[in-house]
Amino acid sequence: MHELSVTESIMEIASRHGKQAGASRVTQIYIVIGRLSSIVDDSVQFYWDIISKDSICEGAKLHFDRIPARLLCLDCGKEYVLDTDLSPCPKCESPRVKVLTGEEFRLDSIEIETEGLLA
Repeated sequence: MHELSVTESIMEIASRHGKQAGASRVTQIYIVIGRLSSIVDDSVQFYWDIISKDSICEGAKLHFDRIPARLLCLDCGKEYVLDTDLSPCPKCESPRVKVLTGEEFRLDSIEIETEGLLA
């Protein structure tokens, strides 16, 4: 259910920046989500379709860019990409790992239309 508040935040940010840029509407929204994030694309899309009605963002297409989870073993120094759930280092089996990427969540960019022109 936290996707609702996340989606509301995305809409608030996109609307604010779109209005500041003089947009007549927001047409595209690019979102970066790390693999370890608990955000579900389909849930965000579902809420987006509901809450964007009658706003500058209505009809905007959401684009999701999933970032893989990269980890660093703190014992042997092996860097690896996580294929499944969080697991020990594949080289030395140490559970002491640091997440390098995969926890991201951000609105990366938006595209807008201004008086019939795309920007």
